[in-house]
Amino acid sequence: MSVLPDEYQKRYVTILSKKMDLGRSLNVLGHLSVGLSNLLEGSEGQYVDYQDMDGNVHPNLSHYPFIVLKADNSNKLRKVRDEVITRNIKFTDFTSSMIEGGSVEQQQRTKETKEADLEYLRVCLFGDTDVLR
Repeated sequence: MSVLPDEYQKRYVTILSKKMDLGRSLNVLGHLSVGLSNLLEGSEGQYVDYQDMDGNVHPNLSHYPFIVLKADNSNKLRKVRDEVITRNIKFTDFTSSMIEGGSVEQQQRTKETKEADLEYLRVCLFGDTDVLR
């Protein structure tokens, strides 16, 4: 077994709009988590396999905590997004322009919307625990 870094030195944090229903919220979380994982370099994310007594492997789970928080509205999510950009923290976000239709249609709709008019539904980030707190 390899030596792992302190599991509390880094974390994932996702913040969702309180107005999202459970099904849509889980769908969005899946999209953002996959996208954020793709931004991480090498072993930055630290994933581990768990093995049960029978030798079965439960693969590739995050070594670091994944914290879920709620925000009252889109503006609070926008402020978080602005702050993580300023601090150069890796993140993904999801807006209402990304809900209906396929990826190409969603990209076009987002491109046709000014940032100030976007309604943020979720932000997902990864970084040093001390900074994210």
